[in-house]
Amino acid sequence: MKTILTAIAASLLSASAFAQNIAIVHGTVHTMGKQGSVENATILVKNGKIEKVTTSDKIPAGYDVIDAKGKVVTPGLMGVYTSLGLVEVDSWAGTVDSTADKLPLSTVGAAYDSAYAINMDSTLIPVNRIEGITSAATSFSYTGQLFKGQGSVISMGDSSDPVLKAHAFIATEVGNAGADHTGGSRAVLWVALEQALNEAEYAKGKTITPNTEWHGSLTKADIAALQDVIAGKEPLLVDARRAADIRQVIALKKRHPKLKLVVLKGIEAWRVAEELAAANIPVILDPESNLPYQFDELGATLANAGRLAKAGVEVSIGMETHNIRLATQNAGNAVANGMPWDNAMAALTINPAKLYGVDKQIGSLEAGKRADLVIWSGDPLEVTEAAEKVMIDGKFISMESRQTKLRDRYLKNAKERATPARYQ
Repeated sequence: MKTILTAIAASLLSASAFAQNIAIVHGTVHTMGKQGSVENATILVKNGKIEKVTTSDKIPAGYDVIDAKGKVVTPGLMGVYTSLGLVEVDSWAGTVDSTADKLPLSTVGAAYDSAYAINMDSTLIPVNRIEGITSAATSFSYTGQLFKGQGSVISMGDSSDPVLKAHAFIATEVGNAGADHTGGSRAVLWVALEQALNEAEYAKGKTITPNTEWHGSLTKADIAALQDVIAGKEPLLVDARRAADIRQVIALKKRHPKLKLVVLKGIEAWRVAEELAAANIPVILDPESNLPYQFDELGATLANAGRLAKAGVEVSIGMETHNIRLATQNAGNAVANGMPWDNAMAALTINPAKLYGVDKQIGSLEAGKRADLVIWSGDPLEVTEAAEKVMIDGKFISMESRQTKLRDRYLKNAKERATPARYQ
């Protein structure tokens, strides 16, 4: 009988947690929107959307109440550059959809489309989302060509259609790795990049069908994929690490002012911070990069993010796949090395949302946006604090993952095991 009552109680708790209308009360809310930070706030969630953030303690009828007193509430975090949904755990014996062989399908790789390969059954999804990652930009990590295909923005929820925005960005590399697979020299790579952009510009406005006669060096698929890039509707992420390469990115912006360029990695971006700010070029980086692993990174420093923020550069943080959940720790270390707290929190939420053009859906807690949020035990940028509840699209997710299952399995008292742990 006790077991039955326990099951009923758990069922009622689950029903409450997944109720359609929810009021989260008494928390410190960092909206990352126009309201800024609100103490003792109430967040009303209705039909999967943020209805309002208010200081009123009057809760409308029909709302289940979650008490967040002493807690911190933020928008869900965004993995700003990952391959989530395209890879599995290490040593997985299967196809790795985040890498592509050099095939004649696309001359320069721009037409490859990651959206076709996304699999939300990857164990990496729950591992990272229970730590507050509610959405992610995902794409190829390697194609061996000039471009890394078209990336997507995905929700980390349980939807059968996780893509929030397909064709959200295209990436390229102009450093050592990019030069190695594009002619073996930056002198060749930059000519190839200019040629691709100019050819796409030439084709703008033209109707190109499979039957159209075309004599360009790019395939018709590449041309189509690059149209939104040259129009400035889709960002071009450029992996540029040393200052000299980043200056070339700034020069590219001057030659093609419509391009929405974003510096990726940007290890030495602090050396050209003022120029990046003047050119309105955001930077996606890992603030932990502080060692010169190669000649592209001699100027690596933990102060990179702080110096960029001080100069007015819009910074986004979070470009790992297996451990993107550590983005809060990385951002916290950026704060410890000079980045203002508000800038670091924006780098995990609203900045990447704006970068990919999905800021009307996610990135801040504002009326009408998807109810993607996290209730933290305290300051999310403190390593001792943790995500206690994660809501995606208005529903609290299960705080369970492969890692928590393994933890619980091996924490069992040895006396309770009929066989050694390795056999269970």
